Amino acid sequence: MTAAVLTGAGSAWPATLDQDAAWEGFFARHYAGVRSARRIFASSGVRRRHAVANPVDEDLSAWSTGARMVRYVEEALPLGKQAVAGALDAAGLPPGGVGMFAVATCTGYATPGLDIRLAADLGMPPGLQRLLIGHMGCYAAVPGLAAVGDYVTARARPAVLLCCELTSLHVQPAQADLEQVVAHALFSDAAAAVVLEPGAGRGRRLAGVVARTDASTADHMTWDVTDLGFRMGLSPRVPDVLSRYVGEVVDELLTHAGLRPEDVAGWAVHPGGPRILDVVRDELGLPETSVAASRRVLAEHGNCSSATVLLVLEELSGVDGPVVAMAFGPGLTLYAALLLPA
Repeated sequence: MTAAVLTGAGSAWPATLDQDAAWEGFFARHYAGVRSARRIFASSGVRRRHAVANPVDEDLSAWSTGARMVRYVEEALPLGKQAVAGALDAAGLPPGGVGMFAVATCTGYATPGLDIRLAADLGMPPGLQRLLIGHMGCYAAVPGLAAVGDYVTARARPAVLLCCELTSLHVQPAQADLEQVVAHALFSDAAAAVVLEPGAGRGRRLAGVVARTDASTADHMTWDVTDLGFRMGLSPRVPDVLSRYVGEVVDELLTHAGLRPEDVAGWAVHPGGPRILDVVRDELGLPETSVAASRRVLAEHGNCSSATVLLVLEELSGVDGPVVAMAFGPGLTLYAALLLPA
């Protein structure tokens, strides 16, 4: 069978927002009286992040969902175009050579969507197959990789996956709710794209994907559409639930390829927060250096939902050897992918 090989990556961010400036300029008064709020911001592991809507300059917390969706399209199109163009350029692939274009997002919706608008703007062919992966949350990049990888393998044609998330559009009205404080301390905006090509002799081959969902803990992480944007529910029990499944998922993924954790050269772990990285490190018995790339992405870019694991993969672009990508989200769901040298 023809292997699906990741041959190019690209990313794009809106303006950088300093974490301390965000706290002092907006969230300190937004959460005035919430005693733990400052500590949560300080311990989030985030130093800088990105926002199409900087809360210091404009407060969207009273905006309707409709207004936020209009803004999403305005802001997502140039970011998505930059990320996809960068990935195509890195792969040396013209837009006309793309057979499938998949877009993952959980922060904005419109029809015609980003897939149609960007495909036309970039000059992808009219016979292009398209796929929208919506509202899966932070783990969506990995099932996205699986879907486009299957297309590349079955059709022997190239595919592009774009993850574009604008979480800053969903700042919520002030409430004494620690789950909201955590979400506002972590989340950030970004677009990240990858190109997969059939049988390429360079890059990373998608060698396997494994998933686990524990539906009994579905209430631990939620992303609800409200009249005032999308609202996150984020239980502090999430890391404990993930700790039950990380080991068995990685074992299944690696055993199928005849590998062990010590054979893995790079770990692209979705940095949902510092505790999640601690859990993955400890459950797998990894040294701290194994999650260093994930911590750097969290510190410099924040949690960019589905785009984040692709950003960590890009951070590991110089690593030789097997790479495991892992991401987590509502369900609770854990997805992992194995990428091997082509």
